[in-house]
Amino acid sequence: MRFVVDVMLGKLAKWLRILGFDAAYGNRAGDRELVQTARRERRVLLTRDHLLLQSAKNIRGLLIESDDWRRQLDQVLDAFGLRDRARPLSRCLACNVGLKRLSRKNARNLVAPFVFERAPTFSICPGCGRIYWPGTHFGDMDRKLAEILGRRGELGSVASAAGRTARKAL
Repeated sequence: MRFVVDVMLGKLAKWLRILGFDAAYGNRAGDRELVQTARRERRVLLTRDHLLLQSAKNIRGLLIESDDWRRQLDQVLDAFGLRDRARPLSRCLACNVGLKRLSRKNARNLVAPFVFERAPTFSICPGCGRIYWPGTHFGDMDRKLAEILGRRGELGSVASAAGRTARKAL
């Protein structure tokens, strides 16, 4: 499922991306641009703006009810039945492009030596070139993802999906 996210919902957009969902977001996008993007790219519009949603003809949208990002995320996941479709850590948080697996050989010269020595896997964003790896925050992220998705929180159980869902190694 693909979304276009209103400027008021930046943290929601970030967490949708963390969960592996395509969430277009620009913090300068106006109402007209959001509606055009939703229509042109067949995305679901997520907004807190009642008037925007009412004026957006022939597009699918969801009015986000809460100010709290966690409740917002729960609302989206529940409204579209997405908890089982999440592919955590499979998209770039910066530019929303799907990550690709990066071989250790190719990662060697792209990350700091101490990172290369400690990280077992790497992914790269083909859009912006950012490199991702399971760092010191991995355990906390895995627990939070397990809580959000209603899965058992074992280290690597949820967050390791980045390695499983990343495309062929470069």
